[in-house]
Amino acid sequence: MAGAGEVGFHIAQRLASEGKEVVVIDNHAASLKRVGEQLDVQTVLGSGSSPRILEEVGIDSTDLFLAVTDSDEVNLVACFFADALAPGITKLARIRDDDYSRFNPELLKRTLKIDKIINPEVEVVHTIEQLLAVPAAEEISDFAGGRIKLIGIRQKHYSFAGSTLIELRRQVGPARFLIAAISRENQLIIPSGTDTVENGDLIYIACETEQMTKVLALFGCRPEPVHRVMVIGGGNIGLRLARQLESKPYHVRLVEKDLTRCEYLAEQLKRAIILHGDGTDQGLLEEEDIRGMDVVITVTGDEENNVLISLLAKRLGAHRTITRINKFAYMPIVTGVGLNFMVSPRLSAINSILHQVRKGTIISTVSLRGEEAEVLEAVVMGESQLVGKTLNELDFPKGTLVLAVVTQEHTVIPSGTTRIEAGDRIIVLSVRANIAQLERDLSVKLEVS
Repeated sequence: MAGAGEVGFHIAQRLASEGKEVVVIDNHAASLKRVGEQLDVQTVLGSGSSPRILEEVGIDSTDLFLAVTDSDEVNLVACFFADALAPGITKLARIRDDDYSRFNPELLKRTLKIDKIINPEVEVVHTIEQLLAVPAAEEISDFAGGRIKLIGIRQKHYSFAGSTLIELRRQVGPARFLIAAISRENQLIIPSGTDTVENGDLIYIACETEQMTKVLALFGCRPEPVHRVMVIGGGNIGLRLARQLESKPYHVRLVEKDLTRCEYLAEQLKRAIILHGDGTDQGLLEEEDIRGMDVVITVTGDEENNVLISLLAKRLGAHRTITRINKFAYMPIVTGVGLNFMVSPRLSAINSILHQVRKGTIISTVSLRGEEAEVLEAVVMGESQLVGKTLNELDFPKGTLVLAVVTQEHTVIPSGTTRIEAGDRIIVLSVRANIAQLERDLSVKLEVS
């Protein structure tokens, strides 16, 4: 892997914790030192785009090459030489510049033999669009082609406070959903029926998409349509987001402090109102009716500024804020000051990359906040040891939970008697330590001696 920054560090951490052999290349000694001291991986000082370095680390004997440095050009050249030295391996590149995306990504992939291009800015804009579509959700992920949703909502229903999951189920009746996980004080709980929900918990709920509105209403989340959106920051993410939002029934205002950039934004956008000013300017926000905004989205390149602007917007009466955060260490701190709606380009990139890393028939993966657990969607192969067994009969380790089983005809929020058949899609939540075993279980039957 080329790149020992935040994205590289966290991918290496995840893969090493699953027992995979990882080599990290970087020409920044300080970043490499952090990786070497904290992770059980091999580190090499040098450029990941150097053919000599790639040969020295044994590129021809690897299964996967990840180019995740902060430089698009280094990532592209690294993949070029990786392909020249080891044509059969899978290559992924993190690319952020819009010029490359507009050029023709498919042609780019064919020319440089890159199997997957990951653009974290595209991913984070998609995440923001999902959060706007379901305003009550702090996190939301789609599975099974959109038929299943995993939604993270804040527990505020006082009649549920202190209830066990068994008691909660009796209170809400036969609605089809499953409480997949509970995040409490920055710790993730994979619950059993005797675990309780407390006010302030972030509850992850798996449900069928067609049942989502009904299920959210059970937890006191009523639809709050979003019409008026203010975006603070007119960089690549702000422009891409405004372009997406103005094509939909949103009234969009985009605030940017650089006048030259404002002129460029005005040329690129059709309906969005471009405002020249500083998002930390209280007078500007009040003048632009911040109190009447349904959502304020802070996506400047300065995450400390984003936090400050979001706090200011909330104090001035904005209904809701979404804050761009890059440093993972900031996430629990930001949550602690009341900013629960966050997006991270780096976390979006990690989710996309891990999807490509997974073995067997795993279709998609999503990390939950804090990266303590992962949700995997996979097709069950005919040779899998899961075939023909009910969930009660499965020997999954503690901390693994099947959230849904999807066939061509049916979508099932499962019970213990649900049976797994070859060709089914299953959506499984698992703590990180169990991922390697889960990959094996989903792929082939264990040999019996």
